Amino acid sequence: MKKLTAKKISGLMAASLALFVTQASAGTLDDVKARGHINCGVSEGVPGFSNPNSDGVWSGLDVDMCRAVSAAIFGESDKIKFVPLASKQKILAVVTGQVDLTSRTTTWTMKRDTKEGVDFTTIVFYDGQGFMTRKDLGVSSAKELDGATVCVTSGTTTELNLADFARANSLNFEPVVFEGKKEAVNAYRSGRCDALTTDNSQLASFRTTMPDPSAHVLLPEIISKEPLSPLVKHGDNQWKDLVTWTINGLITAEELGVTQKNVSDLGEAQRNNPTVQRMLGASGEYGSYIGLENDWMVKAITAVGNYGEIFDRNLGKDSPLNLPRGTNALWQDGGLMYVAPLR
Repeated sequence: MKKLTAKKISGLMAASLALFVTQASAGTLDDVKARGHINCGVSEGVPGFSNPNSDGVWSGLDVDMCRAVSAAIFGESDKIKFVPLASKQKILAVVTGQVDLTSRTTTWTMKRDTKEGVDFTTIVFYDGQGFMTRKDLGVSSAKELDGATVCVTSGTTTELNLADFARANSLNFEPVVFEGKKEAVNAYRSGRCDALTTDNSQLASFRTTMPDPSAHVLLPEIISKEPLSPLVKHGDNQWKDLVTWTINGLITAEELGVTQKNVSDLGEAQRNNPTVQRMLGASGEYGSYIGLENDWMVKAITAVGNYGEIFDRNLGKDSPLNLPRGTNALWQDGGLMYVAPLR
């Protein structure tokens, strides 16, 4: 048997690496480009996150994440087919290839990240599970709901958290379980349940859809951590990187004061900022790292704005929900929004 020389080993390793890089670069992005649009999984309707209007036009924070990815790839934010998904479908749809990514109020958990065939990208909203009840029920705490019926969606972290909270506080809830969030909300609206439990931001959203929003209250307890993140199929590193760094770029843009209005006409001081130069494609070849043109973030920010603009428009001060930034403020403003450096 012939011994391999160091030169031959080096050559084989180089060939193997080249093959690996070629295989890794082929995948979802190629499929998306060939198809001409992204298939984006969204909710069945949660105002502020993903919700269609009477003309079928989708809007919301989760929707804008998909629009940013579309703009980064195609230069246009509407190269998307939105696919409404029930709670039980949101992961399966990614794994089976029905959608290219799910941007749908989905909590990043260990089991989902390691056992269910998906990869999470960047946290876009820090939330926590709460309870909504009717004001005339006369309760001021979730711990006063002993014996109450609670509407909840099956197959979710919400259902598990409800059981954990009841056990930890020696409460007896009567869960009324539904396949989809829409059904759970409608059941609560009709009076079938004493309370509705889900992410607190969604409760605030659903309260605005009630016939008399003032007749409903959000109880003070937050019983879980719910970091919400878009997710993609496990194994396609390039596609995961593309989605991750597009969202990271939106958050970085807010940090640097790069907005939808000024992205194409920044002043000299900002243009001279090395991070701004990298983000806008004036320095380095960062777009090529994820298979895109170097101005991929210019296209994304032009289409949807930076993270702060997206938040304000859909959930914050410029929206009917008027939610405070709170934990979703930038890190330098006391919040948790902190992403890896673009360099």
